[in-house]
Amino acid sequence: MKKIMPRVFFYSQLIHIFASDKQRKIMPKKESDYRQSIEEIERILSKIENGETDIDDLTGEIKRAAKLLQDCKERLFQTEQEIEKIMKGEE
Repeated sequence: MKKIMPRVFFYSQLIHIFASDKQRKIMPKKESDYRQSIEEIERILSKIENGETDIDDLTGEIKRAAKLLQDCKERLFQTEQEIEKIMKGEE
């Protein structure tokens, strides 16, 4: 996980530049497992870094990675909120 997170953070910034909020909202909402999302992001990034992504597919891959990153951020935020409630004794 240590190796993945710095790359994910770096590319999340890159993807943020290319994927607007409007584009993120257009993409269908699909709940996915956090770990699976991270693994898919890693696969997408690896394909891009290795030049295995065709230029015609690049935009789609970037959009998919942006959506997965947004889902992961939301999941992390929700988890943080739940932990804070537990620590405060609200649940």
